Amino acid sequence: MLDNIAEQLEMWVTLVAPVRAVHNTAHDHTTVVSTPVSAPRPLEPTTPAPPGASPRYRWRIVPPPSLLEHVALYRELSKSKLATLVVLTTMCGYAVAPGSMDLMTLLYTTLGTGLCVGSANTFNQWSEVPYDGQMMRTKNRVLVRGALTPLHAFGMGTVTGTLGVGILWTCVNPLTAALGAANLVLYSFVYTGLKRISILNTWVGAVVGALPPMMGWTACLNSLDPGAWLLGAVLYAWQFPHFNSLAWPLRKDYSRAGYCMTVVTNPALNARVSLRYSAALIPLSLLFPYFDVTTWWFALDSMLPNLYMTWMAYRFWRHASDKTYRPLFFASLIHLPVYLILLLFHKKTEEAIEDDDDDQMSSSPQLASH
Repeated sequence: MLDNIAEQLEMWVTLVAPVRAVHNTAHDHTTVVSTPVSAPRPLEPTTPAPPGASPRYRWRIVPPPSLLEHVALYRELSKSKLATLVVLTTMCGYAVAPGSMDLMTLLYTTLGTGLCVGSANTFNQWSEVPYDGQMMRTKNRVLVRGALTPLHAFGMGTVTGTLGVGILWTCVNPLTAALGAANLVLYSFVYTGLKRISILNTWVGAVVGALPPMMGWTACLNSLDPGAWLLGAVLYAWQFPHFNSLAWPLRKDYSRAGYCMTVVTNPALNARVSLRYSAALIPLSLLFPYFDVTTWWFALDSMLPNLYMTWMAYRFWRHASDKTYRPLFFASLIHLPVYLILLLFHKKTEEAIEDDDDDQMSSSPQLASH
């Protein structure tokens, strides 16, 4: 039994290495981290390995992170680049809404959303340390390599999430705060938990991506109008061709870590869903002018990015391969910013909507007389 326990411990070290250990002496307190011999990181100065340590590992003294290093680690833990993209969709939702622009409200919305997104990403990494250690794409994340402790990360996620929801509640409005809190819970616990249980995790994750632009709309108007739901629907649909194509080259990694992704369990469905939601963006775009969010020129201009991504998704559906996933992935990267810029360019202002309503009211008696 002891041999089995030793083998299991050795396997755990291999999966989540490097492992942190503490070396205390009468005169100092130093942190010692194990690193594989083949690792490119410098191994000097070295110290003798603790008793019972694997011979495959050398040991080196790692000083505690400085203040600037902590900032860099926090940015990495919160996935700052991804968080920035999410915040930009929130700002776009605020800008598209036909309301008066208030700079301070926009600032608080941006700050609160960014903190919520950072908290959700932190909790996601905190929950997946053993599995991240098995994937090439994630094996060097902050918690996997032991740069921060799980308790430290949990504390950061709790503080940033509480601050984010609190700022949205007190400085923006309760509706936006409720959407932010719902998004935090969905991503941190529902989506993350489902990844090893069901392929439905992708659909839940798409909801997570759909809520930020709706938060921008509610921050401006404090209501969930048809325009807010349309923004959410567009971001929801866009994520399937984007994520499903991104997941194609990572299918072995996902399989190794035990994640239930469509690209692993049903590659044909993975490609079919990409095509289905790419095509859905075409009729969705027609609804923006119908509900007076944009002019009808948007329905025409948006056809170009929509048809291009749909064509790339069709090719991916006909023959999913390393040659067809890449064009679809890059098409999705181009599609979203172009689409959002067109929305902003063709949006109807509050004054334009009121003028249209006045024209309809003035023309209705004439229609009745005929």
